[in-house]
Amino acid sequence: MAHQLEAATSAFEKKDRCADLDHRPRVLLGKMGLDGHDRGVKVIARALRDSGVHVIYSGLWQTPASLAISARDEDVDVIAASMMSNSHLVLGKRLIESMDAVGRPDIPVLMGGILPQDDIVKLLDMGVRECFPTGTGLIDIVNAVKATVHAQAQVVASGNASAQLSRDISLMHNEKPMRPDAIKRRPKRVIGFTGSPGAGKSTLVAQLAREHFVRAQKDPSIGRCAVLAFDPKSPITSGALLGDRLRVDFNNIGEHVYYHSLAIRGEDYHGLNDIIELIGGACTGNDAYDTLYIETVGAGQNETMIREYVDTTAVVLTPGMGDSVQMDKAGILEIADIYVCNKADHPGEDQLVSDLREIAGKTPIIETVATHSKGIPELFDTLVK
Repeated sequence: MAHQLEAATSAFEKKDRCADLDHRPRVLLGKMGLDGHDRGVKVIARALRDSGVHVIYSGLWQTPASLAISARDEDVDVIAASMMSNSHLVLGKRLIESMDAVGRPDIPVLMGGILPQDDIVKLLDMGVRECFPTGTGLIDIVNAVKATVHAQAQVVASGNASAQLSRDISLMHNEKPMRPDAIKRRPKRVIGFTGSPGAGKSTLVAQLAREHFVRAQKDPSIGRCAVLAFDPKSPITSGALLGDRLRVDFNNIGEHVYYHSLAIRGEDYHGLNDIIELIGGACTGNDAYDTLYIETVGAGQNETMIREYVDTTAVVLTPGMGDSVQMDKAGILEIADIYVCNKADHPGEDQLVSDLREIAGKTPIIETVATHSKGIPELFDTLVK
């Protein structure tokens, strides 16, 4: 099976198949139930990305409710749910019901996996748009996703606030006209995270979002938080794999954290100020998003543009990034309001902190191991004052 998947991937031609559509298709790939394997869904994700699609991958072991929240908050054109366990009839029905509950019953659901023919009829009857049993070609899946794309209405019919916010962001990012009465308000705190690829920014932001959620349950004055995560577009197809939200446990956090992913080329943060204000103005009173965490693409030494949009810039570093000479080079290290030394359990951490102290001055240095939540409370206390 693995050999067949590798052959399918290598034989798939990388080209933009979506340039003539109203906008880049946004598809949510999700695996519900107890299936712990994602090799197949990753092959599909790459084929979609290599066709010019923007792919949001929410990870394994998703519930119908968490998948529905992700689809709504990402304003996707379609959900592609993968099922390998014998629970597709139960979970498929719950997913359709959950989409209605979160205010986006109009988002179509595609389902693939080990699906007996008799069950496919039942899935279609319950509202699944199309089914893809094993053996379906990758190009067929790409074409099915493309077929769901249409011009986006300015107003979401259900009136759901989060659904409307997501649509407003989509229209702003795609440089399309949006409703003139959208409320705009800058959040109290806008915090940007930048650093080289592989520094652990996604895990770090996910852990901060979880910490924010836990603290807010005890102290409502902290307010709610939102996350805006950027990933790079392909220079060949303009497709993108937006995989940052899989670090967040939405099975437990639910709707308490708003999370939206966007794809850009380089540091093209067009419309970001407006998007920030849309997020801040989406709710009022106790439901306001008082804190917004922004995760950059993380292109490397020269990615400094985010500083122009945020109140606080956190530069994430890891051991082994270079010798002390690297610390003196102009670029990303100069923009830090706080240094976060992540993966602090790796060799070279002491040297990294020592080198940083020579240039940091009064700039705080926080050591973290995001994968184990170490240092996250201290980082939260420093950022959310």
